[in-house]
Amino acid sequence: MTNLLPLLADYPLQNLNTFGIAARARQFLRIGHLEQLQAIYHDSQLKKLPRLILGGGSNLVLSDQVDALVVQMCLKGRQIIDEDDYFVHVEAAAGENWHEFVLWTLSQGVGGLENLSLIPGTVGAAPIQNIGAYGLEIQEVFDSLTAFDFATGNIVRIDKAACRFAYRDSIFKQAYKDRMVILSVRFALPKQWQARLNYADVAQYLNQQQIATPTAKEISNAVIAIRQAKLPDPVQIGNAGSFFKNPIVSAAQRHSLLDAHPRLVSYLQESGDYKLAAGWLIDQCGWKGRQLGQAGVYEKQALVLVNHGGATGAEVRALAVAVQTDVQAKFGVLLEAEPVFV
Repeated sequence: MTNLLPLLADYPLQNLNTFGIAARARQFLRIGHLEQLQAIYHDSQLKKLPRLILGGGSNLVLSDQVDALVVQMCLKGRQIIDEDDYFVHVEAAAGENWHEFVLWTLSQGVGGLENLSLIPGTVGAAPIQNIGAYGLEIQEVFDSLTAFDFATGNIVRIDKAACRFAYRDSIFKQAYKDRMVILSVRFALPKQWQARLNYADVAQYLNQQQIATPTAKEISNAVIAIRQAKLPDPVQIGNAGSFFKNPIVSAAQRHSLLDAHPRLVSYLQESGDYKLAAGWLIDQCGWKGRQLGQAGVYEKQALVLVNHGGATGAEVRALAVAVQTDVQAKFGVLLEAEPVFV
C-alpha cells in the first residue's frame, strides 16, 4: 500500500497553482494510474479526509493551508478512437495538458477545438468548467467521459446529457463535486469542419493577416496571438485567467442599464437575454490597475486578477469582494467568480 500511495505531508502547492499562492497541503498524492484511486477508496483513513482534485491549478484560489488530501491527476494518453460519417471521436486522459491536446488534434488533421487554444489547465478539468472562448464551449464538441465514483468505488461513463452543462458550469461543480474524479474525456469532432469566425477579435486578426479562408491551424494561431496579447502569462505574473463570469441579464434589465450607461457592452443570447462584458463593468468602476495588498486587477484587462508577488488567498478574496461590491453598487449586477475558492 505504501508504494501505491506515496503520500507527502505538508506539501508546498505554490508551483501547482497558476495564481502562485504559497499554500501547503495536509497530504498530497500524484495519481499516475487508476489503482491509486481505488486504494484511496479502500483505505478507511484516507477515504474520510476532505479531497481536493487538482489538475493544472489554473482555476483555483487556495487558502494558505489546505486541510485536505490534495490529489493531482497525472493520467496520460490520447488517441483517435474511431470515426463515422459525421465525427472523429478523440479521447484524452485527464492529466493531459489541454493546450497540448488541442495542438495534437490539429496535428492529426482533426479540427474542432482550435478556438479553445491556449486555455490553461488539463483535459480532465475542461468539462467541469465547461470551458469556452472565442465562440465555442466544450459542450458543443463533447461526447462522454469516464470517472471514478468515490461513492461506490466504480468506474462510470457519463454522457453529455448527464453532465448538465451550462455557462461555465456542470454537474461536476454541483451534485458530483468531490464525488466524481474524471479519468478521461472523449470528444466528437466534426468531419465536415467549418471555421467559427463569429467572434470579432478572431475575424479581425485573420483579416489583418489577409487570411480569407482560414484553416483550423490558422484559427488556432489567431486565438493564441490574441490571448497572449490580452492575458498575462502565469509564469511571469500569477493569475487564474478571466476571474469573473460575464453576467447574463434580461432584455428589460439591459434596457434599463443602457438608459444610465449608453456605452454598455452587451451581447444578445439565443434565449433573448443579454450577456454583459464583466471586464467593461469592472473598468467603469475604476479598478483596472489597482491593488489591495499584493493582489491586483491586471492593468491591461480588468477581468483578470493577478498576484504581484506574495499575495495570499485571503488578499485575492478580499479584492474579488471589493470589485463585486463596487460593480453591484454601480450597475445592480452581481459578478460571479469563475475560480473555486479552497
